[in-house]
Amino acid sequence: MAWDFSTEPEFEAQLEWMREFVREEIWPLETLRLEYDQIRRAFEPLQQEVKERGLWAAHLDPELGGQGFGQVKLGLMHEILGSSLLAPFAFGNQAPDSGNSEILALAGSAEQKERYLHPLLAGDLHSAFSMTEPNAGADPTLLQTRAVRDGDGWVINGHKWFSSNASIADFLIVMAVTDPDARAHQRASMFIVPTDTPGVNILRDVPTMEHPDQEFGKFGGHAEILYEDVRIPAEAILGGEGTGFLLAQARLGPGRIHHCMRWLGVSRRAFDMLCERSLYRYAFGSTLAEKQTVQNWIADSAAEMQAARLMTLHAAWVIDTQGVRAARTEISLIKFYGAKVLHDVIDRALQAHGSLGYSTDLPLEQMYRFARGARFYDGPDEVHRQSVARQVLRGYEAPADGVPSEHVPTRRRAAQEKFAHLLEAVTSND
Repeated sequence: MAWDFSTEPEFEAQLEWMREFVREEIWPLETLRLEYDQIRRAFEPLQQEVKERGLWAAHLDPELGGQGFGQVKLGLMHEILGSSLLAPFAFGNQAPDSGNSEILALAGSAEQKERYLHPLLAGDLHSAFSMTEPNAGADPTLLQTRAVRDGDGWVINGHKWFSSNASIADFLIVMAVTDPDARAHQRASMFIVPTDTPGVNILRDVPTMEHPDQEFGKFGGHAEILYEDVRIPAEAILGGEGTGFLLAQARLGPGRIHHCMRWLGVSRRAFDMLCERSLYRYAFGSTLAEKQTVQNWIADSAAEMQAARLMTLHAAWVIDTQGVRAARTEISLIKFYGAKVLHDVIDRALQAHGSLGYSTDLPLEQMYRFARGARFYDGPDEVHRQSVARQVLRGYEAPADGVPSEHVPTRRRAAQEKFAHLLEAVTSND
């Protein structure tokens, strides 16, 4: 089957506009350290310009207010948007709102779409995805947050953390166990919970390597939440009981494409700084560009980014043509490989800049802290490697007799038997 990642010239023109728009209009805003409310006001005219270009909320179908671009086009867009943490906000596809809107589009009722999805797409509401718990990260089957039926509604109790953007969200999509006796992947369900519901206690934004200062209500923060007797109506459930894991996978699959392409955008920005640095930094008799080690860094980075890019676009193409389920191996491959490329390219760029790169005078130190988290976002590298290995090994069998299939003496005997008449003919003295 032929692979085709090409897009029409009209879309290529849109991508070129995006590159200039992000660089000229959004990169400068990074330096201003705006508060969340200031970001919202500053981005209103930028968002309007994006809407006029027909690029707003491109991850959803047109009937839902999106563009229906598919994963290949979305991937190419996110490669550009990834160069700035603020850029997705201008295009209406920032995480976690984009993933949550996909869940609402997939499983939401007409009333849920009217109340939450449409305002979310318009930028009037913001959301968070509340699944990770202190004791349930890489293995979500260990979730302990419970949702129990009570009369004509549900009552939620539990402890979550790393619910990204929850401290600025208007509503949460909460994963909770509804049937603890069911099969591991049918125990949980998803619920829509407004953040002003009594019992929703957003305790703090957890300081991290990426955001080490203790702050609250910051765009990009990761909140710790205590749910204490949170009462919600029966219609707050998304997609029916026991469908939580199914919906989570539908959300996370395409989301990993977007992650990996955004990582390539960050990598390219670091790579550009590496190349620029090599041309003007003079040390020990020559510029860094003339040092073999730095030449190797540049060549290796270029090769690794190209490999990660093609792998990610191929995964996107598989989703577009065959669906998310068919792309499971490809998605896991790019998740751990793309995270490694991101880290390694930034690390080389930082090393080339020395103390300047280590300082906050350049964005490299922030990129480096961001990159470390990529190795466990949406599942740690080790889980994805295990998943890939298991799926690959399904295509192999152990030899019944314990002899390797490529064992030369065994193959020689088989060849001698198969071609005995030919061997006799070519070795005859006649």
